[in-house]
Amino acid sequence: MGSHHLLSLSSYLHKEHVSCRYLNSYVYISQNQKNPKPINSVPRSSISLWARTNPDYPPKISPQFPAWPNLAHTQLYILIFVSISEVAAYRNRGLILLKLLRSLMAVLKGKYIKFQGRKWSTFKLSKIVMALLLALGISMFIAFRFFSPTESSHSNLLHRLASVQHRAVHSDGLGKREDQWVEFISWEPRAFVYHNFLSKEECLYLISLATPYMKKSTVVDIKTGKIKDSRTRTSSGMFLNRGQNKIVSNIEKRIADFTFIPVEHGEALQILHYEVGQKYDAHYDFISEEFIRKGGQRIATLLMYLSDVEEGGETVFPAAEGNFSSLPGWNELSECGKGGLSVKPKMGDALLFWTLRPNNTLDPTSLHGACPVIRGNKWSCTKWMHVNEY
Repeated sequence: MGSHHLLSLSSYLHKEHVSCRYLNSYVYISQNQKNPKPINSVPRSSISLWARTNPDYPPKISPQFPAWPNLAHTQLYILIFVSISEVAAYRNRGLILLKLLRSLMAVLKGKYIKFQGRKWSTFKLSKIVMALLLALGISMFIAFRFFSPTESSHSNLLHRLASVQHRAVHSDGLGKREDQWVEFISWEPRAFVYHNFLSKEECLYLISLATPYMKKSTVVDIKTGKIKDSRTRTSSGMFLNRGQNKIVSNIEKRIADFTFIPVEHGEALQILHYEVGQKYDAHYDFISEEFIRKGGQRIATLLMYLSDVEEGGETVFPAAEGNFSSLPGWNELSECGKGGLSVKPKMGDALLFWTLRPNNTLDPTSLHGACPVIRGNKWSCTKWMHVNEY
């Protein structure tokens, strides 16, 4: 009979150099004694995970990229059955119970336990079955009573945050970055904030690099594909070259490390400057069918904030689903920022949101805009990423 081990998922992730907080979950690992392997030898790339936030609101995990960052952002409870050869994840209690019952039946049929030369009467076998079922019922009650999400644990989901400390492969950069952590803010759209993604020195360097070349921002005419001026976008901006120098290249590699989207799939960095009163009205980042031959559709956007803003300048998602008025910092937002899910600019932070859903359809909740700056200046850096190499 195979040996079994119960181990905390957070401990397992810690061995994989990923530290999770506010993550309560367990992994059930089955190993074959004929071919034993240590727990930490299970390759991370072979594990596909589906995380459950609550019964009525399953998470969206992209099939194109590993689910690890999404898993790390999921703060509630996950019950995952793992074997050396395969991984099966169960998203509700019914399937978990079904799995346990099937395992029990396999035991009763002698699949895992062989009675060596003993004759067991129907009466004795029924007593064993009843005892096992009773033990199963008690264990299920304890597990779901004390380790399952309650109504209170689901309340205010958007500001009960999960975090992960990334081990970025390319850690080079200009200046010293503060402790980095990831904040999950929404499933509709899928959006995360990478706190302290850039150092102060990197932010100031990008601003100084772009300042001499800033021009009035434009938009792309959807019908003609040509660049044009528009009242919907009143900022100024410029594009750097991809891999323009070592500092820019390191930032682009860091983006790939955090998003799991290769550098080659990204457009060049765009630096934007918003002065008082300047804005960018709500819009989508995906492009029309006529212009996706190069790289395919835009799959995600990373907005890096290069400066703090005294008042206004929030990134707002007016079509996001949820009640945001109870979130911390709501009263500090401008009237524009209160028009939906909002992220207040903070120097060094980066906002990642997905423009495509996991089924490769456009996400209408990714509609977003830049609120007018009321006091101060806003500097930001945008990275658009595509499905294919761009």
